[in-house]
Amino acid sequence: MSNALDQLKKVTTVVADTGDFQAIAAFLPQDATTNPSLILKAVQKPQYLHLLEQVKLKYGHEPLELQTDRLLVAFGTEILKIIPGRVSTEVDARLSFDTAATVARAKRIVSLYKAEGINTEKRLLIKTASTWEGIQAAKVLEAEGIHCNLTLLFSPIQAHACAQVGVKLISPFVGRIYDWYKKSAGNNWDEAVNAGENDPGVKSVRRIYAYFKQNGIRTEVMGASFRNAGQIKALAGCDLLTISPELLAELQADNESLKVDLNTEWALSQPRESFPEGEAAFRYELNADAMGTEKLAEGIRAFVKDSITLDGLLLK
Repeated sequence: MSNALDQLKKVTTVVADTGDFQAIAAFLPQDATTNPSLILKAVQKPQYLHLLEQVKLKYGHEPLELQTDRLLVAFGTEILKIIPGRVSTEVDARLSFDTAATVARAKRIVSLYKAEGINTEKRLLIKTASTWEGIQAAKVLEAEGIHCNLTLLFSPIQAHACAQVGVKLISPFVGRIYDWYKKSAGNNWDEAVNAGENDPGVKSVRRIYAYFKQNGIRTEVMGASFRNAGQIKALAGCDLLTISPELLAELQADNESLKVDLNTEWALSQPRESFPEGEAAFRYELNADAMGTEKLAEGIRAFVKDSITLDGLLLK
């Protein structure tokens, strides 16, 4: 019997969720995702300090935000030397509520990758937060052949809005949804009862996956932000799953048989749903979802904080 990671790779595109390209090389994923927090974590390791130093040496005279984009692209370019597929690079979270600025920043990131000889249409995904403004920016970018990965996605209405504008890929956050429900339940939380396919984060991704397949939506669904291997196993068959090196290692050491539920046949057997259209409906539905509202705001704040810290490292 092959290990759980190898079994998973047969039914799902495995994506490395890290900026550590040495860790990526150990697990041979198809794609890789990065964000400000992951890049900040990686750049503070001695083996990656040279990338920051090179950017500072060559481009220290440029505006700080441009230096930061160059650093993100430097990591992405190194990652693309290892993986056969795509890397996701995130637009500054401080622009999450500014459509025009997000579009401009995304185009600059694309131009920096092109300067490195990267085929951006095939090998790059631009990440933006799943705010209304971020989704509208993705609409503009997708129309110009710049593919997007909409992140910080917690609510089905966010997924629906992304599908409506033809986003290439969405990243619903399993672990952070799980965190919210566990915290809300407090002492009443029963880990065993809320594990596997009953995990609230897993249930959210399954719901979105079923809706997309039922309606022939081509947007790819990539489960993200996992807290344990059980969440990953419960989503076997999902289009993509982005997984940390620690959990990739755990799956690689697991020799149990992998149960695969998610496929089109399964999706068609699930209850059908519909969602309202337009900005007002989006904002109302998201506002009505306490978990989605709180985790989106919290996620943006966390990414902004790490972006500011990354700026500080470049200033030093």
